[in-house]
Amino acid sequence: MCADADAAEGMGRCASMCSNCADMCDTMMKMMLRVHGWDMGVMMSMMQSTTMMARACSAECMMHADMSEHCRMCAMACDQLVMAMEKMMGMMSEAMPMA
Repeated sequence: MCADADAAEGMGRCASMCSNCADMCDTMMKMMLRVHGWDMGVMMSMMQSTTMMARACSAECMMHADMSEHCRMCAMACDQLVMAMEKMMGMMSEAMPMA
């Protein structure tokens, strides 16, 4: 939603950041649903990358949050994603330590 609204408002960088974040989250979700094909090193790396992308997207959207409600909502969603991913990474590393 935010990427489409940003594009319509001429905020190209923000639109790209939101699109990239959405793409990474979609890929991460697909990977997580394939439980039997997990490689812990790859999963942790992908989760860290997704978390970094969400932080970058949140920071970009926060620059526009005062004037764009969709950017404020996107930043909040990204922040919630970061918290959930960090919690999940912690639980996974406790349950299945990497060799």
